Formats: sequence, C-alpha cells, structure tokens
Amino acid sequence: MATPSKKSPATDLATWLDQALTAQHAGRLDEATVLFEKILKRQPHDFVSLYSLGVIAFSQKQTEQALAYFDRAVQIKPKFAQTYVARATVYQALGQADLATADLEKSQHLNQAPIAPALNPAQVLANTISQAAACSERGDLEGALQVYRSYLLGPDSSHFYAAFFNMGVALTGAGRDAEAEACFRQAVALKPDFLLGHISLGTVLERLGSPAKAIDHWEQAVQTQPAGWESDVAQATQLYNNLGRVHEILHAYERAEHYLSLSLQLDSAQIPALQHWIHLRQKQCRWPVLYGFGQSEAQLKRGASSLAMLSLTDEPAEQLKAAQRYVSEKVGKFERMVPFRHRYGHDRLRIGYLSSDLSTHAVSLLTVELFETHDREQVEVHAFCWSKEDGTAFRERVRSAFDHFHKVGGMTDEEVARLIVAEEIDVLVDLQGITSGARPNIVARGPAPVQVAYLGFPGSSALPYVDFVVADRFIFPEALKAHFSEAPLYLPTVYQVSDSQREFGATPSRQALGLPEEALVLCAFNNNYKITPEMFEAWMRILRRAPNSVLWLLEDNVWSRQNLQAAAMAHGVSPERLYFAGRVLPQDYLARFRAADLFLDTSPYNAGTTANDALWAGLPLLTCPGQTYVSRMAGSLLLSAGLPELLAQDMADYENKAVHLCKHPDELAQIRSRLDEVKNSGKLFNTQRFCQEFEQALKALF
Repeated sequence: MATPSKKSPATDLATWLDQALTAQHAGRLDEATVLFEKILKRQPHDFVSLYSLGVIAFSQKQTEQALAYFDRAVQIKPKFAQTYVARATVYQALGQADLATADLEKSQHLNQAPIAPALNPAQVLANTISQAAACSERGDLEGALQVYRSYLLGPDSSHFYAAFFNMGVALTGAGRDAEAEACFRQAVALKPDFLLGHISLGTVLERLGSPAKAIDHWEQAVQTQPAGWESDVAQATQLYNNLGRVHEILHAYERAEHYLSLSLQLDSAQIPALQHWIHLRQKQCRWPVLYGFGQSEAQLKRGASSLAMLSLTDEPAEQLKAAQRYVSEKVGKFERMVPFRHRYGHDRLRIGYLSSDLSTHAVSLLTVELFETHDREQVEVHAFCWSKEDGTAFRERVRSAFDHFHKVGGMTDEEVARLIVAEEIDVLVDLQGITSGARPNIVARGPAPVQVAYLGFPGSSALPYVDFVVADRFIFPEALKAHFSEAPLYLPTVYQVSDSQREFGATPSRQALGLPEEALVLCAFNNNYKITPEMFEAWMRILRRAPNSVLWLLEDNVWSRQNLQAAAMAHGVSPERLYFAGRVLPQDYLARFRAADLFLDTSPYNAGTTANDALWAGLPLLTCPGQTYVSRMAGSLLLSAGLPELLAQDMADYENKAVHLCKHPDELAQIRSRLDEVKNSGKLFNTQRFCQEFEQALKALF
C-alpha cells in the first residue's frame, strides 16, 4: 500500500499564503492573522505576511502594532515604496506628522527610481488591496476602482477574481448594485469555486429586486461546488442560511426548512438559523417540531425564538427566558434618557404609540378606534411609525387618527429616541414588543418617563425600561408577576380594545364556502403555527365523539394542509372531515365566521385578534386557559362577555364541553343569543369605556 506523499515546507508556505490572502480580502481577518503569523514562525522575513499584518492591525485600530509590522517590512524590502505610504498613514494616525512626511517623500523618490525587483503575484495583490483600501478610507471610490483596474491590466491573472470581487464589494457599499453584479459575475466566472463570490452575487441580485434569481444562482452554486466544499463551515452555512431566508420570505417554507436543516447539520449551534427552522416547522405543522441534529427536545427548545415559545410551552418562566435571550443578543445597554415617572407638566397627557404595524395589520385592526377615541381635551396622541405604505383606506384611517404622525422609517434608533424625548412624550406605548419588524433599541433607551407594552407581543418582552404591560385581573394573575419584567397595568374590565366600526361582507352560504350544509362546523381559524400536536389530537377526539361535526381550518400554506390531513388519518379521522379556508379581505373574513357553529381555540397560544373577530361576528368560542398571559387572552374576552361556561378547566374538560355542545345545538344557540345581547348592550366591544379606563390608568401612574 502506497504511503501518501508529504508536502514540502515551501508548498506549505505557498498554500498558507494563498489561504491567508483569500481570507484577508474576504474580510475574515482573524483567520488571515492566524495564517500570516503561522507563516512568520516558519519564515520570519516573509514580506507579504508582515505587510498584510500591518494592514490588518491598522484596520483594527491597533496602530502601534501596525507600525511594528511596517518597520520590519521596510527592513526586509527598503525599496518598496508602498510600505512607506502605509507607514506614513500610521504615523499620521499617531499624530507624528514629520515622520509621515519623511516616509511619503521616500515613497515618491522610490517611485521615480529604477524599478525594484518584481514582487510575486501574491505580493502584487496585497499591494493593490492596500492601495485601494487607502483610497476607500479617504472616500475616494473612483481611486480605489482605478487601482483595481490597473491591476487587471497586469500580466498575472491568477488573482484577478479577487480584484473583481473587491470592486464589487466597494460598488455595493456605494449603492451601485448593478455594477457590483457585473464584477461579482466576473469573479465567479474566473474562479467557479469562489464561494464568497457566489454568496455576494446572490445578495446583490436580491438587493436588485430579484430574489428568485438570487435563489437560482445560490442553488446552482451549491450543485457545482467541488467535493468537500462544506468543510468551510462558515461560508457553507452562510450560503444555506441565505437560501433558507429568501425561500422563507417567498413563503416556500418546505424549501426554506430544507436549507436550514443542511446548515444546522454543519453547525447546530447557530441560534438564528435554529430559531427560523423551528418556526418554519410550526408554520407547516411538521411534528414533532423539536427533532434532530443530535440534540434533545429540551436542548432545541433553548434555541427557539420568543414567538415560537408562545406555542411550545405553557410555562411562563420558559417564555421569559426566551425573551431574555433575545434581549441579551439583540438589545444594547443604555442609560435611561428620561427618568422614570418624570413630569413634564403638560396640560394634556402626551401618549406616543410606537409600531411598524400601523397599517392593515391585526394590531391596528384592534386599536384604530382607540386612537380615534382618545379624549383630546385630556390627551395628545402621537404615532412613531415605520410601517410600509399599503395604499389602503384603512391605513389612511389609522394615520388620520393621530394628532401627530411621525414617519421614522429612515431614522436610526437613537434618532427616533431623541425625537420622542424632543416631543416630550409622557407615555410611550410599544405596540411591537419583540415581534418581527421590531426596533427594541428605541424603547431600550428609555426615551419616555413611562413605557407600556401592549398587544404586539403577548408575553413579557424583557426589554429594559418597559415599565408596564396592559392587563386585566384574569389575563395577568398574581402568579405571573414573578415571570414578567413588566408590572401589570390593570384595567378594570378587559385588557383588549376593539374596533366597533368593523364592517361585514355579505354572509356566504355554506355551499359557497364548500362546507356541508347539515354538519356542525367547528371553526379553528388561528394561525397554523399555533396548532400543537396535542391540540390537534384533542380536536380529532372531538370529531370521533361527535360524528356529525367537521373541522374548518385556516390554510396558511399547502404543507400545513397536507400535514394536518395526514395527522387526521393517523388519528383515525377521515381527512375529508377537514375543510380549509384561504385568506380573504377583512370584511369577507368576518362574514365567514357566521357560517360556523363553534370556534375551537388553541392552547397555549390563544386566539387574540381572531377571538375578538369571532365574538364580534357572534360566534361562540371555547378556550382552555393556561398559566401564561398568551394562554389566557380568549378567556379574558369571554369573561368580559359574561360567558364563563366557555372556559374549560383542562383539556379533558375542553373536549367534553365541545362534544356536549355538538350534541346539544339548542344550548349552542342559547349561547349565541346571549353573545348577541352582550354585544348589543355595549358590555362587550365598548371602545369608549376601554379608552376612558386606559387613560385613567395612565394618568394614575403620574
């Protein structure tokens, strides 16, 4: 058996140098530093390593160390002009102008002198990168590009791909994405296995508004990489994560999950990738959600996002820990800008609402009438909004509901916080929490004397300086106080506001909806990610015990439908007893509730806005409250409606109540009649009363 040949020391040095230069121009400076230092241990007088380490040290503001490297480089090649230019830059940073001038004069003299012995290709590339970086630091983009163009006229093409790549990076930074695309294409054409080039090309295609083209390029790059390419775990996971991210944006959940799985198989410790992977499985009802990568369910759960945890557990302590992990990773630590309960002394209380959901979104669908109803003799209402303009009449209704509407999408978090301080907002109501699109580093600066969390995230946000969370005595029992960073701001009636101006479309017939005319229709229109396998199993037991019933679900995606149908069959229920409804306009969505007989809530993640809508449409709702805030939302609404019998004690009670109502439609009709009476009497969905109670609670804080 032949023994493998050993590389010579010279071969090792050449390989390390190529790897180090590749890492340097890719921005992996720690990796490059290790390799250059490794070369110097073997070859202490390697000019390229010394020069490159000087460049890296200076870029990291380690000026003294950079100077030491350049001094050694000058000793080795005293006639290389660019080293004097680089050292002059360091001297300038150190305030040693005389020495800087002397080095610049030396470099000019050498440039006019006969040409020094030729550098090897790697040294020429290092020199080029340094010259271009110096131009970029001066803000001279065209100068940097010209440096690379001159290099591309040279005789050695082995590293041309790196020049094209660096030009692309510079152009991207200047917002010249179309030109950057051309450069990145040149780079990967010259070096097809240049993974970072492929990643960057896809990214710029996405920025140019072509996410599908980005996916096509990245997938082609995966298929054409040489064997063993995944050994560069950092770049392989970046490529897989990009594919997962863009597929998720395009709602191709199965493909997104596939690529994130490949990424996590390489490195299962990637928390952001794991968070998205878990939530993608929840959205598809792919059970068990927490499975794989050689980790236990408990280990995977620790990587779940705060949103995912609302469905994964009914333990408030676990939900708080997930929020705290988010805050530790995403939120800075700041001194509070305005002291707690500071009094500005305004005649009217200034309330600011902070959100990216002031558009046709569940939060605004609930709150719009609150904004309109505030007593303008007592309250001045501001919005701090970074919502997308959706062009709807509802968006205009929301915008018009405020006295002052501040569009802050183009501002930094600090600028927004300073604007809130400048407007002397007394109470800042954060409607976003730690949900998608949030900007938690605004409230984390404490720009208002009182900051209140409401609706956006139905749990503790763990955000600094968020002082209170809107609650009632049911949704926030005493036992929860130990598991919330916010104190409860108790309202006497109910925590949730409503819009009494919601309009219904024409009530559709069951035939038009594809539902059986004679069956008892159990409706469960919560988002698919709220459905747990335990919840679905309970529903299947209800269907088996009530043979005349069918289950009407929201179809969020084709994979959830397929998985739910397969799960029904596994539980001995014909998939034909499951009916699915797509998404429709708000007024048609509301009207659709009237075709159902009973709403089955999910637990531990209850219906929020959906529960409000169902009751507004006159549809009775059955819920099973748990220990967490999010598991008690629907129960809070039912108690305010005077329907405590629709709150189950546990899951067995939930099933029994559902089956009993299925078999006694006369009782269900009586409950529906009582619900209509409560609604018509103003005991439920009374925005005027809610607004008065809310304003009184806020004023009491001062």
